[in-house]
Parts: sequence; structure tokens; C-alpha cells
Amino acid sequence: MSTTTRTSGTTSGTGAAGTSTVLDLLDRAREGLLQACHSPTPAERYTQAHLAALRAASALIAARTLPSRRSRPRSVWEVLPTVAPELTEWAVLYAASGRRRLAVERGSESVSRRDADDLVRQGERFLEIVRTALHLPAAEPLPAGLVATGVR
Repeated sequence: MSTTTRTSGTTSGTGAAGTSTVLDLLDRAREGLLQACHSPTPAERYTQAHLAALRAASALIAARTLPSRRSRPRSVWEVLPTVAPELTEWAVLYAASGRRRLAVERGSESVSRRDADDLVRQGERFLEIVRTALHLPAAEPLPAGLVATGVR
């Protein structure tokens, strides 16, 4: 999934992406968190959790902005604070985890089981914050236990 978007100012309603796209992104974010819970390695768990957060942020951006051909491509984590200033700290967290995710995917960095599990829990919280920001009901919680990963 791309981490860039083109947007212009915020809108009061659902952006040009439409409600079905926003809901689809939220569903895919939740599915990504469920996949993360069952990923066999910390690296896969970390990657899935980060991508889930990326989809949730994309849903909020899609709901609150209109696409623009004139703007330069920008990171979702750069755009998020402009459409939801209350989520700036989350954007900073996920921008850093995105850099780490890329290093993990390249094999130049590893991730601990604890770091991966923490990102899954943060992802679940972030998804609920996004759902609340979009005035949607809370989703059913993820299963209480994460599947054990290999030793790292």
C-alpha cells in the first residue's frame, strides 16, 4: 500500500472517495490487525500492524479531504495532522514505525516480539480513535491473545 496521498483542504463531509471506500479501508485495517495477531514472526506482525494503521489513517484522510492533482504527493503521516490535528502524536509514532518497517522488510533491522505486539495493540487503539473521529460505532475487540511467534 502506498504511503502517499494527494489532498487539498478539508471538507465537512465525506471526501470524494465516498463512504464505501472509507468503510472498505477501515475493514481492511481491521483485517490487517487480525492477520497481525496470527502472524508467525515478529517482523510479519509488525509489518501487518503498521499497514493496518496506514489504512485506518487513509480512511480518515479520504473522509475529510478532496483529491487534488495540483499538490505534491505527501506521506499519509504528513497529511494526517492537517486533517486531524488531534492525531499528530499518532502520525509521529507511525511515521517512525514506517521507517522501521521498511528497514525490517529490507532485512537491515529486526523487531522484537514485544515491539511487534505493542504495535498491534497501538494499531487497535488507533483504529478505534479513527472510527470515533468518523462518528462510527466501535468495532468488536480483537481476540484477547496474540498467536505466539518464533523466538527473536
